[in-house]
Order: sequence, then structure tokens, then C-alpha cells
Amino acid sequence: MVFCNNAAIAPDGTIWWSDSSTRFGIERWKDDFVQNTRTGRLMRRDPDGTVTVVLDGLAFANGVALSQAGDYVVVAETGARTVVRHWLAGERAGTRDLLASDLPGYPDNIARGSDGLIWISIASPTDPLVERLQTGPLVLRRLATRLPEALQPKPKQTVRVVAYDDRGSLVHDIDLRPEEHGASYHMVTGVREHEGRLWLGSLHEPAIAVHDL
Repeated sequence: MVFCNNAAIAPDGTIWWSDSSTRFGIERWKDDFVQNTRTGRLMRRDPDGTVTVVLDGLAFANGVALSQAGDYVVVAETGARTVVRHWLAGERAGTRDLLASDLPGYPDNIARGSDGLIWISIASPTDPLVERLQTGPLVLRRLATRLPEALQPKPKQTVRVVAYDDRGSLVHDIDLRPEEHGASYHMVTGVREHEGRLWLGSLHEPAIAVHDL
């Protein structure tokens, strides 16, 4: 594994986790994101130690979460702005669909809350330049990540999380614009909901933010 990212553990001890890229490690996450390598994977480790690649070809596989009933597992595709669902039980067992698509920004880590919803952190709103680069010629995508850091696309300042139910319906869209709340906190890369309170983490901030629903 090159870029092990996030994990979720089932009651029976099965571990589900994402491997964001088979080409680039965390120190070169922009290379994978902009070049859109689609080498992300969802993996599973059974209690007996067997490791299986369950899904591959994902656009920067990121957060992982299990449903409350344990009948599906979801993994965020940061590059595609989707949340892919892999069914574990029922008539659709072994198949995949999308729990959420066309998200308002790039999803990072996700988690099932105490309310049973799948909570998704939106690290940055959609960037038109990045969207164009991802579908442009490969040589252009590679050149973009070799530019000086100051000239490369950067995540926009935002504090935003969304939550979906098992039907894929949007239940919450919490958009706490930093400029409106007098705070500089931004780039939420982790979210946990517990009894009506949101706990937010960030790779760029030396603190945890709290928001009551």
C-alpha cells in the first residue's frame, strides 16, 4: 500500500479501509488528485487475516464508513466528488452504486453518526481550474503539479459538512462560512457526529471545531 487513508471496523472485526493511490504517497497527494490516476482502492481484511481488494479504479479513495445495519460500506471518491456504496447484504449484495454524487466540493473523511446518517466532510468547494485539469491532456496535468507551490491550485477556505441517509437523500448541509463567523478555521478533513454535536478536524488547523446542530 502506498497511501492508506481511512478505516471502518465492523462488529465481527472485519476492517475496511481505503488506499487513495497506488502511485503517489500522502506527500504527493496533489499529483494524484490533479492527474486523476483513478488508482484508489477499497480494501477489506477479514478476521482470519485474508486481505481483499473489493473496489479499484476509484478517483482518490478517501473516507470509509459502514451503514448502521451493516448492509453496505461506503467510500468517498475525492476526485470524482462522489460517495460509492458497495452492498454487503440483501438482493444487491456484491454490487455497487452511488450514495451521493455531484457533491458541492471535494469530500474527505466520512463517518456514520450516532443518528445513523453518513456524514461527509467537504474539504474544499469545487475548483473550476482543477475540474478542467482533471479532464485535460495528461501532459498538462503533470506539468500543473510541477509548478512552484505558490502557482498550484489551492483548497479554498470553507467549513462545510453534509449528511445523507440510507436512501441517498440529503438530510443536512452545514455550511459555516469562515468570513461570516469571524473565524479562520478551514479545510475540514474529518467529521464525527455524536448526539447532535459535530466534531470537526482539519489537516491545516491545530484545533478541533465543535458545532451544535
